[in-house]
Parts: sequence; C-alpha cells; structure tokens
Amino acid sequence: MRIRQEQYNDGKGETGMSRMVEIFDSTLRDGAQGEGIAFSVEDKLHIAQLLDGLGAAYIEAGNPGSNPKDLEFFERAKRLTFKNAKLCAFGSTRRCGADAASDKNVRSLLDACTPVVCIFGKASELHVQRVLRTTPRENLAMIAETVAFFKEAGREVVFDAEHFFDGCLVNEHYAFAALDAAAQAGADTLCLCDTNGAAYPTGVFARTQQAVKRFGDRVAIHCHNDTGLAVANSLFAVDAGARQVQGTFIGFGERCGNANLSTLIADLQLKRGIGCIPAENMPMLTSAARALAEIANLSLPPAMPYVGASAFAHKGGMHIDGVSKLTCSFEHIDPEQVGNERRFLMSEVSGRTTLLAAVNRVDQALTKDSPQTKSIMQKIKELEHYGYQFEAAQSSVELLIRRQLGPYKPYFALAHYKIITEHPVHENIDCATAIIKLSVDGITEITAAQGDGPVHALDCALKKALVKFYPELAQVRLTDYKVRVMEPRDATAAKVRVLIESTDGVSSWSTVGVSTDIIEASWIALVDSIEYKLIAKQAVIA
Repeated sequence: MRIRQEQYNDGKGETGMSRMVEIFDSTLRDGAQGEGIAFSVEDKLHIAQLLDGLGAAYIEAGNPGSNPKDLEFFERAKRLTFKNAKLCAFGSTRRCGADAASDKNVRSLLDACTPVVCIFGKASELHVQRVLRTTPRENLAMIAETVAFFKEAGREVVFDAEHFFDGCLVNEHYAFAALDAAAQAGADTLCLCDTNGAAYPTGVFARTQQAVKRFGDRVAIHCHNDTGLAVANSLFAVDAGARQVQGTFIGFGERCGNANLSTLIADLQLKRGIGCIPAENMPMLTSAARALAEIANLSLPPAMPYVGASAFAHKGGMHIDGVSKLTCSFEHIDPEQVGNERRFLMSEVSGRTTLLAAVNRVDQALTKDSPQTKSIMQKIKELEHYGYQFEAAQSSVELLIRRQLGPYKPYFALAHYKIITEHPVHENIDCATAIIKLSVDGITEITAAQGDGPVHALDCALKKALVKFYPELAQVRLTDYKVRVMEPRDATAAKVRVLIESTDGVSSWSTVGVSTDIIEASWIALVDSIEYKLIAKQAVIA
C-alpha cells in the first residue's frame, strides 16, 4: 500500500528549501517583558550568543534608552562578534511635536551602534487619538521622519506597525497609511503586529496578502499568543508571503507570550521546506531551548512541541508497540532531527516492551522474556503498589534496573542524618540545619549545612559532604520539588511521594521517593538524583 506523504510525514522534510524566511528573535526584549522574567546583563549576552549560534538572522536586544541594564548591554555587545545574526535596538518613533534628531530616545538608539534598529509606531487610528492623543497626520509624520532619520544614518530599519490587525478593524485605510509612511521613508522591513494577540489565521492571511501585494518582499509578522494562535497566525502569514517571522525562542513574553520560534522554525523547515536556520543547526533546537529556559530560570513545559521532554514520550502500550515497529506510526518526525529523544514511559499501562528499552540501556543482551526482565517488572509493580510512580522519574527506573541486575556499588554509604528546624526570629534567615555523616570508600565525612527548610538543608549538606569526593556535584541543583499525599484519608500517617527534578546546567533528570515520612521520601529521591548524576558521568568517561 502506498502511504500518502502529506498525511504520513516521515519527518525527513524537503531535500531542498523552497524559500527562506528570516528569524527575528525578540527574547531579550519582548520575552523580558514576561511575568517572572528578569535577565541580568550577563544573561542577555549569553542568550544573544546562543541565538546567534543557532542561526537567528536578527536579535532584538532591548531599548537602550529605557533602562541602565539595556544601556550597559549595548555597550558590552559592541565587543561581541556574531556569525549569523544582526543585533537590533528597539524603540519608538519620535515624540509628538519633537524633532527626530533631538529626541532623546531616538538618539539613544543611534548611540547603541547596532546595524539594525526596530522602530514601532501606531497603525491604529484609535490608539493614535486615545493613547498618543495626537492627530492621525502627526502620527504619520512621526513614523516617516523617524524612519528617514535612521536611513540617513545608514541603519537597516524594521518598522513595527503596532496594533496593525485591530487597527484594520477600526480604519483599514489608516492602518495601511502607516505602512505607506514607513515604506516611503525607506523602511527595509514592514512588520504587521498582532499586538493584542486577538487576530484569527484567516484574517492574518488576508491582511498579509494585501500588504505583500502592495509592498512586495519586505513584509514581516509579529504575533502574540493571547488566543493561543500565535504560531498558527505566523504560519498563515508566511503562506501569504511574509519573509520575516518575529517571536521569542520558547514563547514567553508579555501576557500570554509571543509566537514560539522553536516551534515555528521546526514547522517551517521540517514540514514546509522553508529555510529558517542552517540545516546543520536543527539538531541544536532542543538543547538551545533548554539552555534558554535554564538561563531564564524557567522549567521548559514538557509538552512543548519538538523540544519538550514529553514531545516524543510514549506511555500507552499500543503506542509503544506501534513506535517500536514503525516510528512514524505515532511520531511525526525523528526526534533526533531537533535534538530530542524518544522515551517509553514506565507505568501500569505499559508492559515489558517498555521496560526492555530501559533494561537494554544497561544490558543489551537481555530480552523481554529474560528472567531478569521479568524480575525487574515484578519489582516495579511492587513499588507502584507501594506508591511509587515512575513515568516522571525515569532516572530512578535506571537505578532500580542497575541494582536488580547484579553487583551495584553505591557511591556513598549513609551513617545517619539529623534535621534541626527552628522558627526564625528575624525574617530572611535560614530556618533549618541538616547534619550528615557518610562514608566514601571507607573515608568518613561529617558535615552540616543550613537551608530554607529541612529538605533544602538536607540537599545542601549532602552535596557539601560529597563534593570533595565528586567535584562535578558542585554544578548540580534542584529545579523542581513536588509532594503528593498518597492516601489523604490517613491524614498525617499517609504515604507521600516526592518527585524532584535536578540539573547540572546541561541536562536534567527526575527521581522519586516514597515513604510515610516526607523527609525520608525526599532523602530517597535526593540520593537517586546524586547517584544518577555520578553514573552518567562514569558512562561518559567510559
């Protein structure tokens, strides 16, 4: 039977790119406006180099006239060398009634010395009259004069037509007049902005098509995600002829965020054959997304398309069996194309086929009918009956398999630990102390550490005791800690399941512990986390 390629995509994409689309990344500006995001100057420099290495064409880095942090960034960025990207400073048109050459904010954009400037101006007559409180004619003059000023200074100019799509609903003629003013002044790119994130794909397609017919190959799209349509709207705009896509790399930004470029790049390049970044950089997509999330101090949503930890995770037995026989049955691409990996989740709805994938990472000679495999499955069932859940703690599964298969030497032996908690008299001081006694290869180590709570103190003391034996543990930290009460009806005597996620700044892993004592459950998960890191380190060396 012939399989229709458009319906069953094997993930190989086009052999050649049908066209190219420029990626304009606004993580450092629009992304920094997301709730809970606070980049340092060092963070911004690191992210800029990460995005350049990935292959973004433009990096919009902020407004040098808005705050001292952005001003320092642009000063330090002058010393950076970019391989792929052009650095872009962002700011508004001149003020009402002012002269562009003497406007303080306009001058700050010039002084940033970036090869590209992005100027935003109102494309909605309603905003002109009610927000700017000026006349439609003056607003058009503000746009034209500011764009002309930067063109005369030798800059590439991107004009962001703010509120373009909702502006079209108020007065379509005026929204396009704003684009005309920028185009006639020499703007290189005209960006249609769905600033409210309220546009619908069919409307975006129609308006973008109008703009392309009118202005040719210099139309861009900038979508917010207030209705969950930012990626879809951006794709429709590209179909209509937009040659530049603006967004943030993993989607965070003002309110509900921006178009997620990690999704858009993969959609365009792998599904549509439209080039966005160098083909050889596509396997960097997942690691770049996770690195950026780490810098932003965020947990990358597991279900994020292409780059999330669950993007290629399979739990149902039928799905696992199908993927094992024919990967495209339940996977739309090969996860390696975007640097991700396939995972078979351990749970009550999976079977020995799932377990075998984990077992074979430790011992490739075993089959699903081997006595050892059956024994491990039985142990997992016993632990799940006790309260463990392994689908979100694959690292604990690997440790369990290693312990069951034969000689397994722990990296340390605990003698005892003691937790001391106290109610702080003053605010902002540590309120728990952990004392640990353990041994490594017969050498005893006793240490203590304080923390914000008993588990934090225990984690700090454990790493403090072990780091002299295993220096690589200095980079390990907890990124998430979850507690689930298993049997609430038993009140304080109930079992608790503790799931922790750890990272060394490069990779992340999850472990689990269960006990009627929350500290003991946390200890079990912490120990697994440490041992998994040390096993992974040993595997790399081997």
